[in-house]
Amino acid sequence: MFYLTTAIDYTNGAPHIGHAYEKVLADVIARYRRLRGDDVYYLTGVDQHGQKVQQTAEKDGVNPATYVKRVTKGFTHAWDKLGLQYDGWAETTNPLHKECVQGILQRLSDEGLIYKKRYTGFYSIRQEQFLTDKERDENGEFGEEWGQVEERDEENYYFKLSDQVAWLRQFVETHEDFVIPQFRKADVLNAIERTEGTDLCISRPKERLRWGIELPFDTDFVTFVWFDALINYISFAGYNKPEGSDLPDFDKLWPAQLHIIGKDILVPSHSIYWTCMLHAIGFTDEQIPSLLVHGWWNIKKKADDGAEGSEKMSKSLGNVVDPVALVETFGQDAVRYYLVRDIHTGRDSDYDIERLVMLFNTELANNLGNLCNRALNMTKRYSGGVTVASEFDDDSCAKLRASLDVVLEKYRKHMDQYEISYALEAVVEFITGTNVFAEQHKPWEIAKDESKVDELNAVLAHMVEAVALASVLLKPIIPNACERIQTQLKADHLAELSLEDLKWGILDIGQEVAKPKPVFPRIQLEE
Repeated sequence: MFYLTTAIDYTNGAPHIGHAYEKVLADVIARYRRLRGDDVYYLTGVDQHGQKVQQTAEKDGVNPATYVKRVTKGFTHAWDKLGLQYDGWAETTNPLHKECVQGILQRLSDEGLIYKKRYTGFYSIRQEQFLTDKERDENGEFGEEWGQVEERDEENYYFKLSDQVAWLRQFVETHEDFVIPQFRKADVLNAIERTEGTDLCISRPKERLRWGIELPFDTDFVTFVWFDALINYISFAGYNKPEGSDLPDFDKLWPAQLHIIGKDILVPSHSIYWTCMLHAIGFTDEQIPSLLVHGWWNIKKKADDGAEGSEKMSKSLGNVVDPVALVETFGQDAVRYYLVRDIHTGRDSDYDIERLVMLFNTELANNLGNLCNRALNMTKRYSGGVTVASEFDDDSCAKLRASLDVVLEKYRKHMDQYEISYALEAVVEFITGTNVFAEQHKPWEIAKDESKVDELNAVLAHMVEAVALASVLLKPIIPNACERIQTQLKADHLAELSLEDLKWGILDIGQEVAKPKPVFPRIQLEE
């Protein structure tokens, strides 16, 4: 079983393109693993507790439960628009999740890993956590990433994070696949050094925060949102589920292969808090999942002097991009393709509407769309709508067939390493090569020469075959478009193929094709 999750989205605002990228990336990986023949379980969802949710609900004059229900609908609507195919949906207000969280808290308390103490210090409103001097910058200030910081004097419960740090350092140093890509490992090791000797505050007093899961051993406190939210990865996978629950079988899903998160929540929450929590409740090194850490989409910005740069996309700056509006303007295929084509996994990229249009028009409309229309149109016109056997086989035909092996090797390698953009480059090269092949033979011209009918049939069969192969390889990325292509090929069996089945000849000679309809109508960007 290939179990992957994304970070669940905090219900304190609407989804933006950063959320959309993470979910589409996970969806592409899940669909690819299914293409590989794996059983896959993809979990995503929403994080509904916390002080910011309570404060926003109060400003709106509604109950927090009403507020998060409304915001959650916005997320599920966006994911429907983007064509996500997830298997599990997590909402942290779910009673089964609450039961799991409280069970873990009680167990840790019984084992002496939770204690109560008073703390006087600084608190980040944005991150909802207490800060120490280790979070100050070189000027002795708390950086902008912490938002509004205020002093507090408060009694709370603490998890003995410090008991786990030595194990965590050794684990990170010896497990190369824990953090992907590799260059993020240094961030984790540096954060571990800052964490040494500190414990994690895991509660908030009800006099300040009521919207959360009560501590089972002290109902005057609710659980810190990170301790609650992170547990979703196992609670909705069936960890300690009650008898009769319809949650999955935990032993079949775990260990999870992959958690997909943004770089902003790598440290400390996922790489330190979460892994230490898992270790404390008995998970072995082999049961700790890998973290695939993606970068941010930034916004291109032009300075007063005309120089181009970029700035972080954020709600406070008012520069976030609505993925629903994007899909409604350009279509699901264009948005999904752009989100994983124009960013290298793990790196940042600048959101650029002109590149979205350019990539769609050049690589899909002009390249694949043109090949599909040519192949099917000429097969209908010159071969009666079916591919025909031929004894013609020159070097260009052999070269096109041989190029498939190269493409499959590159595609599999990059997709296995979650490098979607590089895998797409390989598929685009194959489609481009097929169009070059068509230009070499010019079937629209040789069709006029009866002596070249054998060559014509071979060329058209090769073109139709290449379209079929491309539709299978691209289906994890643009599933709807590829289904439309396969419908026009009248090749329902393509939907059942695995990656191991892909070889030249997935269409039999005599394959009937339909009259083509444009799958990728060119996008015209208004001035």
